[in-house]
Amino acid sequence: MIKKATIKTIIAAFVFAALPTWAADVTLSKAVTKASDGSDVPLEIVTPVGKGPFPPVLYIHAKRGFEAEDRTHMRELATQGFLVLAPDWQSGRFIERWPSEHNPDSERDVEAGLDYLKTLPNVCKQPAGVIGLSRGPYYAIRLAAKRGPDIAAIVSYYGHMQNPNAPEPDQLFRIAPEVMQITTPVLYLIGDADFELRRMNGGRAFYALWERGIPTEWQEYPMARRAFDFRADQTPEEKIATKHARERAKNWLAKWMKLTPQLGCSGK
Repeated sequence: MIKKATIKTIIAAFVFAALPTWAADVTLSKAVTKASDGSDVPLEIVTPVGKGPFPPVLYIHAKRGFEAEDRTHMRELATQGFLVLAPDWQSGRFIERWPSEHNPDSERDVEAGLDYLKTLPNVCKQPAGVIGLSRGPYYAIRLAAKRGPDIAAIVSYYGHMQNPNAPEPDQLFRIAPEVMQITTPVLYLIGDADFELRRMNGGRAFYALWERGIPTEWQEYPMARRAFDFRADQTPEEKIATKHARERAKNWLAKWMKLTPQLGCSGK
């Protein structure tokens, strides 16, 4: 028979283990806002420790859904000093994981996330940075084409630079028209073992931006596959690539958001 004291110890240990291991260095909160069509948009916000204000970053997840790996990535950004908000553009609209087609209404959810981020009292009052994964950067360039002054920089992790609903010839040989409209600096991160179509599509976007004089950089990682930064079977090379990508992303945002060396607000 287990003694009562032992049972209490077991329960206490279980509760402690269930808490986020990173609760002490950042704060995770949740909220719900409304898109322009009245739909609910679930939000998750990760805030650094300290008084603030903090530089704002909009995090746009991939089509696989908003998951624990995204929260880990957001936590890493917050420990660097950014206040990060992620709108869940799928669950509020009951979009299943891995949708093939793009739902244009879900762009309202991402824009609502940006609007909510700008209203937070502990963020710098300046244009936001954007981190997007896979399909996330397509949302980012669409938003930048519409709300350019509100976005300082985009970091694209293996981003889709074409409308997912476009016909096959467009996927192969053309880029989204928004690439020819935006003036937002774009950093493109991708592994050299990613899908060829994604590398071709992103490469065309890189050349188009550079030719127009838009600040852009292309970082390709040797021996790194799709989703190199959160794969469960990460190779040693992919783990190093992830560290490098996180540092490059931080520096890109800091540069184009015009932050201080301590990642303080622009103009301070």
